[in-house]
Amino acid sequence: MLNKKTLNAPPRTIMTPGPVEADPRVLRVLGTPILGQFDPAFTTIMNETMEMLRELFQTKNKWAFPIDGTSRAGLEAVLASIIEPGDTVFVPIFGRFGHLLTEISERYGAVVHNIECEWGSVFEPEQVIREIKRTNPKIVAMVHGETSTGRVQSLKEIGKACRENDALFIVDAVATIGGIDVKVDDWYIDALIAGTQKCISVPSGMAPITYNERVEHHITQRKKVEKGIATEADNNVRTRPNIISNYFDLSQLQDYWSDRRLNHHTEATSMLYALHEGVRILLEEGLDIRFARHKLHEKALVAGIKAMGLSLFGNEASKLTTVTCVIIPSGINGEDVRSTLLDQFGIEIASSFGPLHGKIWRIGTMGYSCRQDNVLYTLAGLEATLLRKGTLINAGKALQAALDVYDSELVHV
Repeated sequence: MLNKKTLNAPPRTIMTPGPVEADPRVLRVLGTPILGQFDPAFTTIMNETMEMLRELFQTKNKWAFPIDGTSRAGLEAVLASIIEPGDTVFVPIFGRFGHLLTEISERYGAVVHNIECEWGSVFEPEQVIREIKRTNPKIVAMVHGETSTGRVQSLKEIGKACRENDALFIVDAVATIGGIDVKVDDWYIDALIAGTQKCISVPSGMAPITYNERVEHHITQRKKVEKGIATEADNNVRTRPNIISNYFDLSQLQDYWSDRRLNHHTEATSMLYALHEGVRILLEEGLDIRFARHKLHEKALVAGIKAMGLSLFGNEASKLTTVTCVIIPSGINGEDVRSTLLDQFGIEIASSFGPLHGKIWRIGTMGYSCRQDNVLYTLAGLEATLLRKGTLINAGKALQAALDVYDSELVHV
């Protein structure tokens, strides 16, 4: 018979590229009483969330709201609502999640064109721009921060080229929003997808998105409201084939998030409370201050890793601030080290995917997890574990190097 024990999750120091530790203030609001989805008190929270998301995304877009589901739900909602079978989609790949954009696009009938670069590097913008001009795609879909390789792709020049060539520029910014600067309007991004479980420091379960009038035009042409709630006016809108997915239909979702309040689904009430609080905390800190905090703790972590005698993976010129990839020393079982860190110290770091599995560790410095105490504790735990495994490292150097960074900055956050 099942022993029905009270849920008791062990305490962890989570230093992965996601999920990260949720801000305690976010966890508190998850216990807020439930409101009905059309209660004026709740729709006010919806409107406030949209307004704060616009500020976070640095956009004047009308549409900025969450998709209920993980980050992948946001990616699928945007792509499903734009792609028609036979559309050309161009996806430059520099890690695992470029392959995911390709996978989703192909499932909705797109003809996908790829170029790839070696994992650990990114594209020169001109490489991508040449392919845009050559292939003339309807959509260019790119990852901004690739957590599988710890790299960040420059986007502004690519976005400008997309606009000049009348291609829709769709960006996966799940790993970067709230941790490094992302400018939706200035970078000519037509639609952007984020996630709650990384730098926003909210549990996984929502995917904030934004999109502009160019995207809305495509969505409106495909609008199909389901029978039972459709009006006569709804039936006279569609001029293109309807969006295949019902759940991920942005034409209905945007009506739910507008004054119309179309009854498409029941909103994830508690998750919206959490998102509202997470973004409010983020804006309260200030974007520039928050980005500087992420940069500081990355600098301290990297200094400690190098002082220990370990090497970073990838081209440092394109390093992602929020993810540090460390080459696993020769002769060391990376999973054994991760297990010891978790079992003995309660610290979780990540492995990687595909060709990098077993070759690197990935250490995240994101959102609420991005703190001085977490960085120092992770360095201490990693050093102790490697020494325990007989690895030749520079004992005692890592923490001193990280502390030197903190002392030189004269800021402790």
